[in-house]
Order: sequence, then C-alpha cells, then structure tokens
Amino acid sequence: MNRFFFSLLLCFATTFIFAKTWKVGPTRTYTYCDKIISLIGDNDTIQIDAAIYKNVPQVKWSKNNLYIVGVGKSRPRLEAGTTIAADMANGKGVFVTGGSNIRIENMEFANAVVVDHNGAGIRQEGANLYVKRCRFVANEMGILCGNIPNCKTTIEYCEFSNNGSSKNPGYQHNIYINHIDTLLFRYNYSHDAIAEGHELKSRASYNFILYNRISNEKSVDSRTIDLPNGGTSVLVGNIIEQGENSANTNLLGYGLEGLTNSATHNLWIANNTFINKKNKGSFIHIATGTNTLLLKNNILAGAKTSGLIVGNAAVLDSSNNIIHDNIAALQFVNPNLFDYHLTANSIALNKGILLSQKINGYSLQATQMYKDSANVEKRSLLGKMDIGAYEYQGISANNDFFSANNLILYPNPTTGLVYWNTAVTIPNTYKIYDPFGKLLYTDQNLSENIDLSNFPQGIYFI
Repeated sequence: MNRFFFSLLLCFATTFIFAKTWKVGPTRTYTYCDKIISLIGDNDTIQIDAAIYKNVPQVKWSKNNLYIVGVGKSRPRLEAGTTIAADMANGKGVFVTGGSNIRIENMEFANAVVVDHNGAGIRQEGANLYVKRCRFVANEMGILCGNIPNCKTTIEYCEFSNNGSSKNPGYQHNIYINHIDTLLFRYNYSHDAIAEGHELKSRASYNFILYNRISNEKSVDSRTIDLPNGGTSVLVGNIIEQGENSANTNLLGYGLEGLTNSATHNLWIANNTFINKKNKGSFIHIATGTNTLLLKNNILAGAKTSGLIVGNAAVLDSSNNIIHDNIAALQFVNPNLFDYHLTANSIALNKGILLSQKINGYSLQATQMYKDSANVEKRSLLGKMDIGAYEYQGISANNDFFSANNLILYPNPTTGLVYWNTAVTIPNTYKIYDPFGKLLYTDQNLSENIDLSNFPQGIYFI
C-alpha cells in the first residue's frame, strides 16, 4: 500500500515538473505568441502582458490543457490586420484552438477579417474550450466553433460587441457554435451584432443559457438567440432584447432549420425578461414537432403582432408569465437606458412560482441575476418569487442613518413582513411612527424581520 501511494505521488509531481510558464509581451524575450508556438508543450501556461498588439499573426494552439491568460492592469488587446486578412491559405482568426481542454482568460480580440468573411477572435477546432472574462469586438465572428464530437464549450463573464460582416450579411454572428455536445453560456453580455448577425447562434445538442444580457440596442442584427437545430435548451435569468433596428421580427428561434440534434427537443424558459422594442413581431418561434416548451415566470413585453409563440409543441407548460404590449406598464427602472430591474410598483412583484426541476443538473429555479457588465450577483427572494430576470431588492430608506450604514428595508411596499438586508449589522432597537409623528411601537429585540401584518394599511416611518 505504501509503495502504491508513493508511486501516485511521483507520477503527479512529474506532470508539474515538465509544465512550463511562458511570458509574452513587448518587453519580454518573446514579444508575441507566435514566437513560442513551436516551443510549448501540453499543460503549459502562457501569460500575455497587458498591451495593444497590432496587426497580429494568426496563432494556432495545438497542444492540450493550455492555460492562456492576460496579465496586468488591463486586458491585452489583440488586433488583427492585414497579416491575417491576407493569409489566403490559413486565415481563420486571431487564435485557433486545435488542442483539447484549452482555457483562455482576460483577453480582448478585435478586427479579425479573413478571405472567407468568417474571421474569428477565437476559432475553436479542439474539444472542450473554456473562455472567461474576454472581450470580442468588431470581428467577423466573436467565437466560431466547428463541428466537434464529445465537446463542451463554456463561455462566461465575456462581452461580445459589433461582430459580423457587411460583406456577407446574415451569416456571421457575435457567437456561432456549430454541432457540439454542450454549450454552457452564462454571465455574458452579447450585444449589437452587425449586418444581420445573431447575438447568439448555437447548433449544440444541449444549450444552457443562464443569466446573460443578450441584447440588440442600436445595430441591425437578426434574432437575439437562434437555436436552429433544436435539442435540449435551458434559458434561465436572461435579459433578451430586440431593438428597433433589428432585421428579424422574433427574439428566439428554435429548430427553424430542422429538428436534427440528437438530444430530445425540449425548450425550458424560466425567469427571463424578453423585450421587443420593434412595433411588430413575435417572441418565440419554434419548429412544429418540438416535444416540450416550458414557459414560466417570464416577462414578455412589447409588440406581438405575429403572436406570442409561433409554432406548436406537443406539450406546452406555461404559467405565471406577464405578457404586455406596453413595456412601460412593467414599471422597469429605465427601459430607455436598458435597465430592466423592477421598481416597487412593478406588476411583476411576487407573481412567480418556485420551480423544482433540474435539467441535466441545471436548475430552472433562478438563483442568480445578471449584473452589468458581464457579471452576476445572488438572487435573494423578498417574499414570493418575482417574474422576470430580476428580483426586486427593496428601497434604501431615505435618511442619513440608513445611508451611512448601508441599510435596506424590503419589500417596500409590503403586505406584512419587512426584512433588513443581512449583509450589515442589524440594529438592536427600532421604532415605528405614523405620518403625524405619533410613536406606535418600539422593540429592542430586533430579528431579521418586522411584522406589520397587524397594522392597518397606510404609510409608516421606521
């Protein structure tokens, strides 16, 4: 037993002895990634200094288990130019990931243009890519993933902006995932694809699209989300917005190029906020033959001249949604500035239900909320579940004591219980007054809530 244990330790240590860290930057021995590409091995780390790298050559990462990370006070920005654009034989993008299990973090990819009009910030050719805290701007494709068996692609905390090609409209997108097993897309901000591109297009058999802001604001894009071959897809906690200039008239397309994926054709949609700022259109367009469409706890605000849902599912499980032609009726914080948090008077408050189902381990119960930009925060229930991507978080009391101590009372207004935010110390004494200054109640043993259910309806000061 001891010899066997020692053997395991020796093997484990050997793996790390031969893994190397390579430092790349304008002041380094290796000024750019192409200088080390023939030197690196499996399991190596590549650290790229924060700087602007102009007219970079294409780099193909063929080794496995690489960790490629930007270091410094900002992201390194990799700008494509004529070198990649003129590469007639190999031009694919800034990074091409040929190896498996590659992780890329804290990078910016810009301006990738190639002969075939699909120049990518990252072109994925090997299985199991993980991309985190990266930005993709003004490429023909932000991320382009090929047809790869037994592959999971994870993209989180990333921003995609203005990707697409005016030379080939409608075929280049902010993100384009071809036939792989699984896409996990969460905590991202994908917006303003150009030239009729989609904000997110995925042919993956399984799509888990969680807590993102996927939004057309000013550009001429196409669908906000396009899942053209069906499969099993879960959308929870997203802000999904179609702008006035969008060339398409529906926000979410599912199976519209044929229900050909191997996974069961089930579409699960919970606690999303759908916004249509066009004066026409539909929200969800599904292929007839879809097995199940679950639609619960969603806000669907704006015009639906073609219907709310186009197409038919064998099973439609729909409840606790708010559907309204008038976006202003939802009383968001500021829809003109794309802020779809709920206010105290929103009709979405306390109208949702809890969802216990999990799909391949991913819960339909919204437990987080998207946070600008490309981030996430915890979703805490204040009473019953609210409808949409955001849970109302209460209103800070308007006096110096509450502001100085970062105290929040919620919900406000309430039908009974009022809670303190528990991220700060709870005061040990409180008093309740009516609007005329009359003291109604004092308590020196404050818990995490105050029960006002025995008070008549009215306004009170705490």
